[in-house]
Amino acid sequence: MNKQTRHTFYQRLAELDPHPTTELDYTTPFELLTAVLLSAQATDVGVNKATKRLFPVANTPAAILALGQEALKGYIATIGLYRSKAKHLLETCRILIEQHGGEVPRDRESLEALPGVGRKTANVVMNTAFGEATIAVDTHIFRVANRTGLAPGKDVRAVEDKLLKVTEPEFRLNAHHWLILHGRYVCKARRPECWRCVVADVCDYKGKEMTPPKGR
Repeated sequence: MNKQTRHTFYQRLAELDPHPTTELDYTTPFELLTAVLLSAQATDVGVNKATKRLFPVANTPAAILALGQEALKGYIATIGLYRSKAKHLLETCRILIEQHGGEVPRDRESLEALPGVGRKTANVVMNTAFGEATIAVDTHIFRVANRTGLAPGKDVRAVEDKLLKVTEPEFRLNAHHWLILHGRYVCKARRPECWRCVVADVCDYKGKEMTPPKGR
């Protein structure tokens, strides 16, 4: 995909959704960090159901610590890997209080030093909470970048680096959201819905199906 085609690709996604954002429910950077920590191997819908119960009771590091591990697990037990997530979240809360005054740090190094926070989670927080032009590559974005030819790469870091290189500055802040939503709802893993895709004509995917299945 060349520069002009990439511009067209992003421009159309931008026209379709000018102000994209995460589907995780949050009101503060800490709530976002918590939701992203809980979202590994879980759906945003499932996480939102859990945090809808949790956040009215505890939505700060101090309040989460005051809950304790058993009570916290009770709120997030519907989410996969909830035991390890509860442990990581409590450890993260302790570090935030002891080292950052109870606030979520804005820099990558400090974020990635938190238990359970990897590069992808740090990118999400930096982008969505603090407006940094980072791109968090998950399975959806990895698939879209490779399938469409937008930014092919053999692993998530290679795709992230390529996306940051080829995405024009005007699109970089929102690229993460456009691509994840496109992968989640249109460019699906098992059967991409090319017949309703706004970028189908500029996509490199060889297996396009432009006729919807009967009944769709």
